Amino acid sequence: MDIRNVSLLEGATQAEGTAVIIDVFRAFTTAAVALANGAEKIILVSEVEQALTLKANGVATLCIGEVDGIKPKNFDFGNSPHEISDKNFHNVSLIQSTRAGTVGANAATKASRIYVASLVTAKATAAAIVSENPELVTLVAMGSYGKFRTDEDEQCGLYIRNLLGGRQPDKNSVRNLILVGEESQKYDDPALLHFDPMDRVMALEIDKYNFSMPVTNENGLLTIRKSS
Repeated sequence: MDIRNVSLLEGATQAEGTAVIIDVFRAFTTAAVALANGAEKIILVSEVEQALTLKANGVATLCIGEVDGIKPKNFDFGNSPHEISDKNFHNVSLIQSTRAGTVGANAATKASRIYVASLVTAKATAAAIVSENPELVTLVAMGSYGKFRTDEDEQCGLYIRNLLGGRQPDKNSVRNLILVGEESQKYDDPALLHFDPMDRVMALEIDKYNFSMPVTNENGLLTIRKSS
């Protein structure tokens, strides 16, 4: 298995084989929480306007996501795992739009298979890929806006790479490296209330969920469902 670690939107557009689009703070942590709370599926779109149009047309029930970390107008929820942690999404379909993760998934057009992932689903994602044994895996750390590398996504990529190689990294070391990173500091800034400190806590619950998040194309829309 050839494993490649790449970064940002450029990496997503060039990803081949099985691509894993990584967004720890916070898109694919939020998505994992929504699926764990019963969501039937999550449609991944790049633009806010598309999300609202799909909702208006009855394609899905609720919109979740962010622009500059803030919930867009007319969205039901922001890009916050803590905000939805107590919500029952049983049999509900969601539409998610963010500035990095969902954009990266839609940009990975050269990939033959796509997973989206964060630290909470890292082990399950690696296990799913090992079971499929692809020749090539491209791990894409999306970073901030898909333009700037961030510690949490880079570390998640390395963590999954080690799991794919049969190694078990020290989870506390991974957390500590992320906590000193620049993105992590936003969650301690009282001027940035839309970055809930509990989002960081939840995003660093490494391997919390035993499901992966494979992406399929359903009627032209990238869609994730909880793996069985």
